[in-house]
Amino acid sequence: MTTGLWELVGAVVAFVLSAVIGRFLIPILHKLKYGQTILDIGPSWHKKKQGTPTMGGIMFIIGIVVATVIAIPCLSIFGDIYEPTGYSYNKEVLMVFVSLGMAVLYGAVGFLDDYIKVVKKRNLGLTAKQKLVFQFAIAIAFVVINAFFGYGDTTYIPFAGTVHMGNFAIIYHIISVIVIVGVVNAVNLADGIDGLVGSETFFVAIFYMIISSIMTSSATGVLSAAVAGGCLGFLLWNFNPAKVFMGDTGSLFLGGIVCAMAYSMNMPVILIPMALTYLLEMLSVILQVTYFKITHGKRLFKMSPIHHHFEKCGWSETKIVVVFSAFTIVICGIVTALVILGL
Repeated sequence: MTTGLWELVGAVVAFVLSAVIGRFLIPILHKLKYGQTILDIGPSWHKKKQGTPTMGGIMFIIGIVVATVIAIPCLSIFGDIYEPTGYSYNKEVLMVFVSLGMAVLYGAVGFLDDYIKVVKKRNLGLTAKQKLVFQFAIAIAFVVINAFFGYGDTTYIPFAGTVHMGNFAIIYHIISVIVIVGVVNAVNLADGIDGLVGSETFFVAIFYMIISSIMTSSATGVLSAAVAGGCLGFLLWNFNPAKVFMGDTGSLFLGGIVCAMAYSMNMPVILIPMALTYLLEMLSVILQVTYFKITHGKRLFKMSPIHHHFEKCGWSETKIVVVFSAFTIVICGIVTALVILGL
């Protein structure tokens, strides 16, 4: 059986599980009063969302993990296996599950943050310092495990081929930790509008799946398909007006999984452009804070992250999702084209 079939299986299983879990999870979250608290610093019209259940990321986390655990072993037994660039298929499978584990741990940090917010009634959840400590610890553990299995020895770069890191391996790992934490936080910041992060990540996963096919990275293709299916299943409940929010549980997991798909292909160089939409959201926050301090109270944007700026300009949430998703498609399409040309 072809790899494409098992990618389809992964996508369908993740989609169905995410969608069906939502049918049962949302009423439970309502009953437990696990509703989102809308802060006064946000757009005033978001107040109508007060009480909408959060922690909905649990839906696609379960869907993606179960789909991957089912489909990849089936691919290994029954599928047409291709050797990925840089290491063997068995190493790629190991890398996929290590990377998926990293994403789940980030989701666990998000769950703890959400739990403190909605159950302990502390609106800000974990402190920024606590979040960063957890996030860096997970990224460092991920990089150390990679180094132990020799993944940092080589990396694939389009137009350059397989590059041996040699004496630069330590620098490569340090940069990896910083980039992973940065991307995870960028995805978290981007989650502020119904359907936005779910839609963006759906398209990112689709293009990762295409790239994995080009690079003959079979296991990563299955993981990417599962991520796309899980996001789509969640969007059934998260499109405007959202019946549930993913919370930090979901956004931190998705940040981890966006990193995971690049690293499992042994091609982390594409991570930053693939995650550009999220990173621009984070950049808008950095610019806003910096400009506010330099000018003693003036603002560069009407509100940050930048999706709220467009809201303040009169854009509907649906329009923002469509435009940001289109931008994601264009950027990921360019990256995919460069990968093809760079082979």
